[in-house]
Amino acid sequence: MSPEELRGFCLSFNAAVEDFPFNPDISVFKVLGKMFALSWMDARPLTVNLKCDPEDAVRLRDEHPGLIIPGYHMNKRHWNTVTVDGELPDRLVRELVEDSYDLVVAGLPRADRLRLDRP
Repeated sequence: MSPEELRGFCLSFNAAVEDFPFNPDISVFKVLGKMFALSWMDARPLTVNLKCDPEDAVRLRDEHPGLIIPGYHMNKRHWNTVTVDGELPDRLVRELVEDSYDLVVAGLPRADRLRLDRP
């Protein structure tokens, strides 16, 4: 997955926006003001920090050592850093991004969730 494909996929979700609150090199993808993905788009290898269920986070790290690690500069229990360099299937990366978005949306007030068609 290229940086452009990652950006496009992150922005394909309802109400998703790209922001640069830290510096112009770090893309932060948010839904209704809450972050669900963070990436240094120019970094090689390309990585993305994604929110994850704590049990799934540990399982994924065990299944993909070196490619999925505890979230860099994030809460290690709830975030993973995923290397997007082609070793992981694009399908898995897309699932992890969508899971991250869904976890963030699940924490929003019910009215916001309904507005996003994700009760």
